[in-house]
Amino acid sequence: MGAQNPGRILFIDDDPAFRKIMKHRLEAEGYETLMAEDGLTGLNLAREHAPDLIIIDLLLPKMSGHQISRMLRFDDRFKHIPIIMLTSRDLEEDADKAKECGADAFIVKTTKSKIVMDVVARLLERSRIPKE
Repeated sequence: MGAQNPGRILFIDDDPAFRKIMKHRLEAEGYETLMAEDGLTGLNLAREHAPDLIIIDLLLPKMSGHQISRMLRFDDRFKHIPIIMLTSRDLEEDADKAKECGADAFIVKTTKSKIVMDVVARLLERSRIPKE
């Protein structure tokens, strides 16, 4: 029996260099990736492809990470998808607002990529456990 597909991840960030780094890192772990450079494109990709997990920057053109998270959480079709807010802003108020908007994790971009990958794997595993 073949290995299970680890999942499809949507990564939304307006920094092209960071998108390239994360695409490489995620694909090296076996994840299928979708990339978006702004919030509106990211929301549309989320709705079209229903990824297994979404990683969102907070500060994006056209729609913020908070807005995307909130819109997905209020839609029954997508509210189960784990969301990670990955941002350069290291403020407690940002972490609190991310949680209020439905994010499952808040990670500062300066964090080592292994930590980000560990959070991705943990949230995907948790989302696959059947709900009673």
